[in-house]
Amino acid sequence: MQQAEATTNGIECVKVLSVSPFEDDHVCLQTIIGHSRWTLFKADNYTVAQRILRQHDISVVLCERDAKPGEWTDLLDFVNDRSQRPSVIVASRLADERLWAEALNLGAWDVLGKPFDRNEVLRSVKAAWQHWHNQIAVHVGTLKAMRAAS
Repeated sequence: MQQAEATTNGIECVKVLSVSPFEDDHVCLQTIIGHSRWTLFKADNYTVAQRILRQHDISVVLCERDAKPGEWTDLLDFVNDRSQRPSVIVASRLADERLWAEALNLGAWDVLGKPFDRNEVLRSVKAAWQHWHNQIAVHVGTLKAMRAAS
């Protein structure tokens, strides 16, 4: 596991997990978010990604569709079983309508084409983080209401 950290204006610290067997993906993402207050965790396979997800409060997972071992759907299933599940963005050089429909139907937040476009990555990760943040806020609000009612 490698980790790189930097700082930005705008939103709180975002913890992003990049899951890809391609080092170029991690380097590109670090270049894109390097100016920000975001932390980038890197995993070259799903086994490492699952370990990082168990150890850290990750808000956004950006995973390569063709990473091995396992399929991106396995990671999505793992994430969807978590209580504070991060938003998942699927990346692929073949990001077509079919993949987009499949990913969204299975619970992914977004699909990004590769090579990565800086503005699209920033837009998608910010929106995915906001979605994750809103889920946490609703969960905390529900718990407070339940405690107040008892």
